[in-house]
Amino acid sequence: MVARTCGIRLDDLELAARWWGESKRVLSMWSMGINQSSEGTAKVRTLINLHLMTGNIGKPGAGPFSLTGQPNAMGGREAGGLAHILPGYRVVKNPEHRREIEESWELEPGQISDQVGLNAWEMITGLETGNVGLLWVAATNPAVSMPDLERTKAALMRSPFTIYQDAYYPTETSQYAHILLPAAQWGEKTGTMTNSERVVTLCPAFRDPIGQAKPDWEIFAEVGRRLGFHKQFNFANSAQVYQEFVRLTRNRPCDLSGLSHDRLMVSGPIQSPCPETETEINRTPKRLYTDLRFNTPDGRAQFGAYYSKGLAEPPDPDYPLVLTTGRLYGHWHTQTRTGRIEKIRKMHPAPFIEIHPKDAHKLGIESGNLVQVRSRRGKAYFPAQITKAIVPGTVFVPMHWGALWGDNTEANAMTHPQCCPESKQPELKACAVQLSIVNPELLPTSQTQPNQQQLNPTIPV
Repeated sequence: MVARTCGIRLDDLELAARWWGESKRVLSMWSMGINQSSEGTAKVRTLINLHLMTGNIGKPGAGPFSLTGQPNAMGGREAGGLAHILPGYRVVKNPEHRREIEESWELEPGQISDQVGLNAWEMITGLETGNVGLLWVAATNPAVSMPDLERTKAALMRSPFTIYQDAYYPTETSQYAHILLPAAQWGEKTGTMTNSERVVTLCPAFRDPIGQAKPDWEIFAEVGRRLGFHKQFNFANSAQVYQEFVRLTRNRPCDLSGLSHDRLMVSGPIQSPCPETETEINRTPKRLYTDLRFNTPDGRAQFGAYYSKGLAEPPDPDYPLVLTTGRLYGHWHTQTRTGRIEKIRKMHPAPFIEIHPKDAHKLGIESGNLVQVRSRRGKAYFPAQITKAIVPGTVFVPMHWGALWGDNTEANAMTHPQCCPESKQPELKACAVQLSIVNPELLPTSQTQPNQQQLNPTIPV
């Protein structure tokens, strides 16, 4: 059944199982292809199950290793940067976790809500219903990166008040903003990053911000003070912000209480956990779970039991192919950074669609043909690349091109918002589509050239 579902040979499946079972060390690595799925958590936990049941964890050369899409993704999770979590791997639903944070912040009991906040897609639907009255977007570009893009744009148009805070202008999202806040670039602000092997690195600023730009933390702190929370946001610099954060990690799985900007400046990068009792003399690299104790109430690992349900939107006779989206080597997300770099634009001058020869033959598509890709939500146009690098039944489109960089070349015009019930990550890697050849002369504008007028507008005051 597995071989049929996955389209692989039974003997290859058995060989992979034998290799895993007989190997003394197995290292598994995955990225957005697993995470951006309506079953993302189930897939990852099932992979972790394999490591647990074969003892491939807590020793050199073994373990599950997530290759995240951001250089500081681990640091963001530790700090509580999601709607359902609090700093130090605490969760909003846990009353003891809320109490610990309230005491640290000197808040009255019960001031931290026991209800989780809205995830990204719930913010969009909240704009539709009027339940969201203020939208503050920082360092991201939802007018390109969100699924079901036409619906997303329509919701952004309905926002009563949108603040857009970014280091780049213009972006596709900036046109929806009521207020623009200029943020400092990474080299213009000092802070830390924590990578996927839990190594904390201090990244000092090497130049001052341009114009009125400020580091993100300064913008947030200034707004907090103007709202009356002077004591809570009375930071003189980012080192003080970091000290508050590491204090909140004390005795937590990511204990960073022994770190500071000063220590990292002197010693260089340090791997966590690094409690305050650990000095340079007794500090050693940390390998987790060597004692077979895990961060659960009884210290035992917990298996995750799931049954695969398949794609949230499987192909059918009307939409017979599966569209998957992803990244190219040179571009960063929605091109807010890389689209303005001529060298990278020459590396990846235009988007495209990869089609397997079998599917192309059925549809009469040849390399270079302009192809319309249509789902139940929207459509886009791409030149065809016929290649065996994609499997039959699946087509691929890069996700970097928004309205600033091409006309009708947005991959997320087709994707749907169905998400993983646990992680809330949308299934950006699969939706059902149909293909057809179009005459490029019938289209009003070029599909490959960036909109130079939009890229160089007058910045609003």
